[in-house]
Amino acid sequence: MHLSPMHKHTINKMMQLSPYFSVVAIALLFSFAPSTADTHENFVQCLYNYPHNTTSISKVVYTQTNSSYLSTLDFSIQNLRFYNVSSKPLVIVTPLDVSHIQATIICSQHHGLQIRTRSGGHDYEGLSYVAEVPFVVVDLINLREINVDVENSTAWVQAGATIGELYHSISEKSKTLGFPAGVCPPVGTGGHFSGGGYGFLMRRYGLAADNIIDAHIIDVKGNVLDRAGMGEDLFWAIRGGGGASFGVIVAWKIKLVSVPSTVTVFRVPRTLEQNATEIIHKWQLVANKLDDGLIIRINMARVNSSQNGKLTVEAQFESMYLGGVDELIPLMQNSFPELGLVREDCTEMSWIDSVLYMAGFTSGQSTDVLLNRTQLNGLSFFKAKSDYVRDPIPDVGLQGLWPFFYEDEAQAAYVQFTPYGGRMDEISESEIPFPHRSGNIFHIQYGVNWQEEGEEASLRHVEWIRRVYSYMEAYVSKSPRAAYVNYRDLAIGVNNDGYTSYSQASIWGLKYFKNNFNRLARVKTKVDPLNFFRNEQSIPPLMLKGRK
Repeated sequence: MHLSPMHKHTINKMMQLSPYFSVVAIALLFSFAPSTADTHENFVQCLYNYPHNTTSISKVVYTQTNSSYLSTLDFSIQNLRFYNVSSKPLVIVTPLDVSHIQATIICSQHHGLQIRTRSGGHDYEGLSYVAEVPFVVVDLINLREINVDVENSTAWVQAGATIGELYHSISEKSKTLGFPAGVCPPVGTGGHFSGGGYGFLMRRYGLAADNIIDAHIIDVKGNVLDRAGMGEDLFWAIRGGGGASFGVIVAWKIKLVSVPSTVTVFRVPRTLEQNATEIIHKWQLVANKLDDGLIIRINMARVNSSQNGKLTVEAQFESMYLGGVDELIPLMQNSFPELGLVREDCTEMSWIDSVLYMAGFTSGQSTDVLLNRTQLNGLSFFKAKSDYVRDPIPDVGLQGLWPFFYEDEAQAAYVQFTPYGGRMDEISESEIPFPHRSGNIFHIQYGVNWQEEGEEASLRHVEWIRRVYSYMEAYVSKSPRAAYVNYRDLAIGVNNDGYTSYSQASIWGLKYFKNNFNRLARVKTKVDPLNFFRNEQSIPPLMLKGRK
């Protein structure tokens, strides 16, 4: 949308008035502004005319007629559900410096285009590269510099870097420093950190977002802001509230954490015939109370029984302990003897090797595999949902879950329990937007993968996970039924593009953020009152009609 000098002058005068009047008045003004979107050719020309600091932007602009357009778009698509959708971006920009992002933000506003920012492409609903309106993708793949400061135990990480690249960079500089982020190496730090980000160090050190100490963001006006420049409200919002609602995050400064020279890992499988149900029941009573250096998560999936070859459910207990096996065995015997852990189940290794182990790489592989931005096992169609559990699920509840795994759609399905407690209990619900703290025993991720193409296959698998989610309602958190924003799920509620009220957005917003949702909306009202940075589940400003 192009603003005349008169419009700009009027907006500036309005901004000197009270916040409420400013927001409403600006919304009314835009409702009378020219609404016809310019062609993407004019948008591209705007980019070329923008004064750039260093490299010419023409080298990193891909229109749909460019021979590299599809390969650039497809490279970071991580879910086949969104591989051949019709709603493709008009233009992809892969910036080499911040001026390219500034130009894209300013020109998108002038020409009526939305922006979707992509770091690693792992948004579960594809919102970083799919939209139902004319849009541009800012793909941060070229902004992935990482600078590790061992002396001060900090690092600057550009938002296009993956967590695998981050782990690799840390390990190159130190064997006793780590970072509490996720398990999947190709996930981008831009989205992962802004939604929370958890992994096997969570019970000792909290989330990735809990360990961010500065950031660089480009706001709706094209300003590059650090923590001091953006202020504490915006800095609070982007650490767990989802960065895409507030601007384009360019880099994070993170606090690195201490890890021992030796950690111990194990994977112990137990089928239903091996009393998995009873072991899971005991796990629920102790998992969030164990030593904070020990985390044991459970991956449940169907397998062929070793006893009779028929289908059964296997619960794999997967763990990392920050210490040696000689300390771990007596700890487990005292706290969780039901699992029957023995020394032969355990392997001692360095922390960085445990990263490879948990990511599914084979023993002895070089840490260079962490630099690969593609999925270890290739791509599939994928749908996931999430829950939080505050009271142990009774045996009858677990027994009712198992039959779902025997259905045709569950061939590559899983349910994963990840325990909380430890440091997660100590951090206030309002410290950052991520609110799922004390009182949560564990978090559930439900996932289903499939390779069969076609709409009918997609509908069957999505319906399978919907029925599992519906069945579990009686056993999970309530009022709201909480969810994890990094496991985005549009089935819990969406925004309208043209108009989204606070009350409508709160349908999904309270599930992700609980009482922090109101503060997030107030921050949004302050930094992006006209709702330029928006998607199907972006934070809306308070009391504002979004532009059409």
